[in-house]
Amino acid sequence: MALAFKKDLDKYKDLDEDEILNKLSAEELKQLETALEEMDPENALLPASMRQKDQTEKKATGSFNRDGLLKYLEKEAMEYKDREDIVPFTGERKGKAFVPKQKPIETRQEEVTKLDPELEEALSSATDTELCDLAAILGVHTLVTSTQTYDGTGSKGGYNNVIKGEKMNPVFDEPPNPTNVEDTLQRIKSNDSSLTEVNLNNIKNVPIPTLKDFAKAMEKNTQVKKFSLAATRSNDPIAVAFGDMLRENKTLQSLNLESNFITGAGVQALVDALRDNDTLTEIKIDNQRQQLGTTVEMEIAKMLEENNSIVKFGYHFNQQGPRSRAAAAITKNNDLIRKKRVEGDL
Repeated sequence: MALAFKKDLDKYKDLDEDEILNKLSAEELKQLETALEEMDPENALLPASMRQKDQTEKKATGSFNRDGLLKYLEKEAMEYKDREDIVPFTGERKGKAFVPKQKPIETRQEEVTKLDPELEEALSSATDTELCDLAAILGVHTLVTSTQTYDGTGSKGGYNNVIKGEKMNPVFDEPPNPTNVEDTLQRIKSNDSSLTEVNLNNIKNVPIPTLKDFAKAMEKNTQVKKFSLAATRSNDPIAVAFGDMLRENKTLQSLNLESNFITGAGVQALVDALRDNDTLTEIKIDNQRQQLGTTVEMEIAKMLEENNSIVKFGYHFNQQGPRSRAAAAITKNNDLIRKKRVEGDL
């Protein structure tokens, strides 16, 4: 059956469709298009413009005109007749109006407790302190205010401190750092022997070039043993500058760079510098703006294992591996210091 069908189609292989279409008139082409639409109106392989017949008979109105369109819609709306109501509206209300039921208000009479005349007379003549003591004995603390309970006028053996409120101590703001930045910088450059500690914590308006000058001046200073630079908005260039300082300075023992904007690149510069430094015993780099990452923490742990002088390292590791290695290295350095102290080397 299939072979016979194919034989019937073989005679149409040599036909020229373009030649046949060129011989058709406009009316015949329109009929052919209508016939094709009826044959396969939902061919998903053809675009929508070819599957749907163009039924537009009006001429193009030109470019879009918003005002003209609004006027046309308003005109059409005014000319459209409203649908007539089957039952005309007269405004008459039908049915009964809803009236909510009113519940009767229950009157509650409180029972008056009557006491013996002697008790009433004793209570009426009692002072506030005696009433407070009586309430404390009976356990009725909620009936007495804190002021009545503790007014400081009761006897020493009474219960005046039963509901005593805790006195709050005021917490005042931390005073600003009084360090003179320019004067301190000049004293570092002049290698002032009286200046052994520099504290620039919480001074947020120090320019970046000034902080770099501090690092440059510390390279040749032999007096300062503790340098604090916490919460000064220091960034990676400052960390790089202090890393270069640690390679040259052999006097500084403590460096604090906490609560700044130093990233992993700046900490890496400090770590590389600490491999060449054997005098620094304490460094703090915790609480930076962003996390340092696993790679930097591994480098920190490796540096601490190679360094024998650092006994305090202020940083909270996020990974368990570097944390364990760093703790073991710090313990090892503390043991070495303790051993030297026992032997009398220190």
